[in-house]
Amino acid sequence: MVEEMANDKVEKTSELQWGLLCRGEFSQVNGIILQKKVCDCWDKIWNFQAKPDDLLIASYPKAGTTWTQEIVDLIQNDGDIEKSRRAPIQLRQPFLECIKMTYWGIDEANVMPSPRTLKTHLPVQLLPPSFWEENCKIIYVARNPKDNLVSYYHFQRMNKLLPDPGSWDEYFETVLAGNGEPSA
Repeated sequence: MVEEMANDKVEKTSELQWGLLCRGEFSQVNGIILQKKVCDCWDKIWNFQAKPDDLLIASYPKAGTTWTQEIVDLIQNDGDIEKSRRAPIQLRQPFLECIKMTYWGIDEANVMPSPRTLKTHLPVQLLPPSFWEENCKIIYVARNPKDNLVSYYHFQRMNKLLPDPGSWDEYFETVLAGNGEPSA
């Protein structure tokens, strides 16, 4: 049922509708650019309580996170594809700092039974302290930085919730200058 609803939403969102979305607003937490709505609710994220048997999949956006999530889910379900089709990935493995209209990744995580598998694009210095205190396992996903940059640039051009990256040359110079891109 959940999967059918998700598929219906994807099919009903046309390219025109994406084009009409406004670019998102951004702010900073400890010098890291994040979506403003994430910054506004930072205490909720920072105070998230990890459990000792949590598994966190962490990466920079567009590094192969979703593939890793699917692989981990298949391993956890002994390769049973039907079990892995039980719900969309964001419901099976909540995205901690994801805030939609009525969806909080942290809220989803808090009601999940243990062991939980969670996802984040937060840099290491912004991970909630409980992940370290509980000695949680963390899978860090890395990708060739050049490939990651090209992929994220095109994703940012398409995703109207992220700032307009400008031309490739502008984007590249911005990144080289150390003005990192916001987490998705």
